[in-house]
Amino acid sequence: MRIITGIARGTKLETLDSDATRPTSDKVKEAIFSMIQFEIEGRRVLDLFGGSGQLALEALSRGADKATIIDESREAVNVIINNAKHAKLYDKCRISAISYSAFLKSFSEDNKYNIVFLDPPYASDMMHDSLKLLAQYDVTAMGASIICESETVPSKKKNHEKKDPDKLSASVLSDVFAGDTELMEKYNLERSSVYGRTRITVLTKK
Repeated sequence: MRIITGIARGTKLETLDSDATRPTSDKVKEAIFSMIQFEIEGRRVLDLFGGSGQLALEALSRGADKATIIDESREAVNVIINNAKHAKLYDKCRISAISYSAFLKSFSEDNKYNIVFLDPPYASDMMHDSLKLLAQYDVTAMGASIICESETVPSKKKNHEKKDPDKLSASVLSDVFAGDTELMEKYNLERSSVYGRTRITVLTKK
């Protein structure tokens, strides 16, 4: 695992040796950053499920100004700190061992986030819960991009999503919002694509 491009290009990153951590592949990471490539420069980044910190560190390498990286695992936080220092990006980071829900509920800063990464464990309700909390609490700046990495079941039907907005919306409702139409109504669906078993979705709040 490495930083793909930018000022820390090629820096190798550690990952936590745990079933709870699922590093984002280079292919998926490239897809994420191609979706938001013009939105990164000078922006404030929040990664609510830090893991190794690779998404936030990639954003910093590509020109983001500051990053807050959250993970409730102290072991993961130690890995993130080591990776940030190794990439020489530590001074741009705020790294905390705290749950995503506790962080969002306690947020009271004036400087809100422009980019939010959500990459929780697949077999959990954390994506739905974090989107619900983001809609409830004033954490993001106007027009902020929320990038969701969720699991999907590969299907031939998904090949037609780009041509059929209704099919895309139905897939995102299932894969990202756990069927919660009321919650989905609080967000704009900017784009969504599937890479193997991974769906990458970019949302903005209404």
